[in-house]
Amino acid sequence: MAFEKALIRVENEREFGELRQAIERVLAPGSVAGFLKRLAGKGVRIRDFDAVLDSRAIEQAGGLLQQSGISAKGLCDALTLSDRSQMREFYLLRIEEISPALRHRFHKLFQYY
Repeated sequence: MAFEKALIRVENEREFGELRQAIERVLAPGSVAGFLKRLAGKGVRIRDFDAVLDSRAIEQAGGLLQQSGISAKGLCDALTLSDRSQMREFYLLRIEEISPALRHRFHKLFQYY
């Protein structure tokens, strides 16, 4: 019997979608190195989702959030608890897809301690 992820309905679809798109943009292969540099400069570990939001590194990577003046933290705060949990899980899954070369280059960001 294979594991199946439970489907939980997203309640705040607009905010969830905007934040998801912003995360996808900063973690895209062409822009992830710049995002990692920003986090390294601020001393933020990549797996600390709340600290990443507080650092405003997602907005500084450009895109619609920067142009609109909306913060990633503001979008996340507008989400319900279950939506926030799903967003955190999405973010953590996406950072696991970062290439091994970048993980090695920014190894301090990926450390657990």
